[in-house]
Amino acid sequence: MSQAAARPENIRPVSFNEALSERYLAYALSTITSRSLPDVRDGLKPVQRRLLYAMLQLRLDPASGYKKCARVVGDVIGKFHPHGDVAVYDALVRLAQEFAQRYPLVDGQGNFGNVDGDSAAAMRYTESRLTEVAMALLQGIDEDSVDFRPTYDDSEREPVVLPAAFPNLLANGSAGIAVGMATSIPPHNAGELLRAVAWMLEQPAEAPLPAIDRLLEHVKGPDLPTGGILVETPAVLAEMYRTGRGSLRLRARWEVEQLAYGQYQLVVTEIPYQVQKSRLVERLAELLAAKKVPLLGDLRDESAETVRIVLQPRSRGVQPELLMEQLFRASDLEVRLAVNMNVLDGTGTPRVMSLAEMLQAFIDHRMEVLVRRTNFRLGKIADRLELLEGYLKAFLDIDRVIRIIRDSDEPKPELIAAFELTERQAEAILNLRLRNLRKLEEMALRKEHDALLAEQGELQGLLASEPRRRKTLRAEMLEGVRRFGGGPLGRRRTEMGEAPSVDVELLDAPVERFPVTVVLSEKGWIRAQRGHVEKPGEIKYKDGDAERFVLRAQSSDKLLLLTSDGRCFQLAADKLPSGRGHGEPLALLVDLPKGADVLALRVYRPDGRLVVGTAQGRGFVAVEKDIAAQTRAGRQVVNVAEGDRLVALAPVEGDLVATVGNNHKILIFRLDELPEMARGRGVILQRFKDAELTDLVTLTEQSGMVWQANGQQRQYRELGGYMGKRGGTGRLAPRGFPKTDRFG
Repeated sequence: MSQAAARPENIRPVSFNEALSERYLAYALSTITSRSLPDVRDGLKPVQRRLLYAMLQLRLDPASGYKKCARVVGDVIGKFHPHGDVAVYDALVRLAQEFAQRYPLVDGQGNFGNVDGDSAAAMRYTESRLTEVAMALLQGIDEDSVDFRPTYDDSEREPVVLPAAFPNLLANGSAGIAVGMATSIPPHNAGELLRAVAWMLEQPAEAPLPAIDRLLEHVKGPDLPTGGILVETPAVLAEMYRTGRGSLRLRARWEVEQLAYGQYQLVVTEIPYQVQKSRLVERLAELLAAKKVPLLGDLRDESAETVRIVLQPRSRGVQPELLMEQLFRASDLEVRLAVNMNVLDGTGTPRVMSLAEMLQAFIDHRMEVLVRRTNFRLGKIADRLELLEGYLKAFLDIDRVIRIIRDSDEPKPELIAAFELTERQAEAILNLRLRNLRKLEEMALRKEHDALLAEQGELQGLLASEPRRRKTLRAEMLEGVRRFGGGPLGRRRTEMGEAPSVDVELLDAPVERFPVTVVLSEKGWIRAQRGHVEKPGEIKYKDGDAERFVLRAQSSDKLLLLTSDGRCFQLAADKLPSGRGHGEPLALLVDLPKGADVLALRVYRPDGRLVVGTAQGRGFVAVEKDIAAQTRAGRQVVNVAEGDRLVALAPVEGDLVATVGNNHKILIFRLDELPEMARGRGVILQRFKDAELTDLVTLTEQSGMVWQANGQQRQYRELGGYMGKRGGTGRLAPRGFPKTDRFG
């Protein structure tokens, strides 16, 4: 028997790549639709929806007592969500945290964590129940308002989506990472959202989606549970809500407290959303210790129930706005709030929606819920009317009914035949108690019958009229504004503001900006001494050491150091060793390559450009901000070949480049012939045969060539004979040019 014939029918050969791709795709789709992305209709992920439904079944409404969270988690895992208890409890905790949820869905009792980042107590200690907002999400769930589906073991049924009489998706926001996509929706003010929805319901049903500018008249922007100030322009907000993607700057809220003798202190009262206060204070303390925010003198955390971080300036002359701007730039007192409104639409398809599309999806869902609840109520009314009509028929000749019941062995068919009843009506009459045969009971039945007929007519008219349904929904939204848009819970917490304009130079400057002289000796000892040394002879060196670089700078300057192997390092002048001694070896500050020599030490200019050249005559133009590196290892800027080295560089101060080799030949060409690169070997500057490049400068036709000879400065303006194309061999230097073959 062949191997193929012996194989069972339920086993088929499949390539490993095909099987792996199918299973990974199934996993990705499951992650997207069942774990990470919220539903646009109720704004919930499956675990959150199952938590709320399980708590409803446990009768944990706001009027009842609390139950242990372990009981809730156990019900969710056992009935609806076969996952780990830690993940379910974490989801429950987040729904109860007032600093995470703008409108908490769970009312927690016990330790549910805090803004410092401390975790919640174990689920056996904490208790929970639903909030009014959660009850609004569940409102009408037992009135056939939404679809139900079997649970994972087919023993229970769970809702596919909640009725959601509250715009939870935008009100509480959502965040999640799936496979290949993510979502990040900030919380908003429910009162503003409901007013926007009410305004949209005033428009005709066939009207197109409203313009974002009109919606922004109602929705001012995100409203975060921890407050803060959003510093973005209306145009940025409008574009974010139009496209569903964007990024917003969120700042902490702070105020000035005046002290005695003209002193003051700054107090941070609200920190950005999802920033841990303890980590923020640690970061501020690190910046203070490292002197990276020189305007800050001290800080302390005086927070209790509310946030209170006290910042003391270094002196009373420091401007509060300037100090805060330094802290905003250096710490999480200012963060970027990423927005990616990626959700599952009504069909379960993930897509990025605009603000108008999200609000319209909420309206569509509520309209469907309204229609289903109305049909459900009509069914209940029809059932009751059927019974009432049977009762009323019986009351017309109650004596005959009693006689049939008393005398007949099978009264049910006789009642049906005598009074033209249905089986349900006959059964209901047979189940009537004798005490309900009073005259007053007949009057009550007629009154109920008339009321139900009137209600039935109203509901049928509601189903037949789109404008009436929109009017009903609008009244519902305005009722929501009354319930959730007022009081401390509904008051807007996040302020919309503009970032103050601060002079960048003042912002980057420390409290004390003073001149320094940076000295790097021949043997590699570096120091920065206060003040500008006028006479080089005033600088002292170790025995056997001598001057290499003497640079005038400011204490706030950054320095660029380039080595012959093509590396670039960035140093901070205020971090260099003191000038009281001979300094420290440069090797303690940066990892100098073995055998490499320091070629240049200069003040860093972010907008500056340098022309670099190697001994073999190759080079390019480098932008200083692209080559600066603050790491100890530096950044490889010039890729030097074997036997080559970086020998010359010059700042771009003209539109011409002059190069010279040790063959005493000079070539001048235009700067725009050189490429601008962040790293590489570059192009040929000047061709040499048995010679090397020794120096280069940039110049203009007006300035001409300038060099130092015998302690005097010489100038040569007759450049025509030396002009040529890049890559030429050049011409012998003019009389008087230094024998060192260098311009300086």
